[in-house]
Amino acid sequence: QVQLVESGGGSVETGGSLRLSCTASGYTHVYTKYTLAWFRQAPGHEREGLASVTSAGVTTYAERVQGRFFISLDNDKSTLFLQMNDLKPEDTAMYYCAASVIVLQLGSRLMRRPYNHWGQGTQVTVS
Repeated sequence: QVQLVESGGGSVETGGSLRLSCTASGYTHVYTKYTLAWFRQAPGHEREGLASVTSAGVTTYAERVQGRFFISLDNDKSTLFLQMNDLKPEDTAMYYCAASVIVLQLGSRLMRRPYNHWGQGTQVTVS
């Protein structure tokens, strides 16, 4: 069974940075086409899409994190990263990585429903 495991969360001061990681080799080394993404969910809020990357390397960002958050895969395509800069208290949430074994249409890459595999999440707290 393919697993996604996030790490790298923690507590940081406003304006600080964190880099989240997610093991993705169960997808990237098995499927030739896929979409990977980062989502977050704060208490009392819906889970929202932040950034995605396809097997072709095409990235998509939510407007609210554009220019502050950056999604990438390492050279081996084993690990998915989310570099988060200039963090704000409103970025406090549980962060999840997600995977789909197809290349999702552009308009759906930051939507929750198309993704059928999820990690357990890693908490980010900004104060």
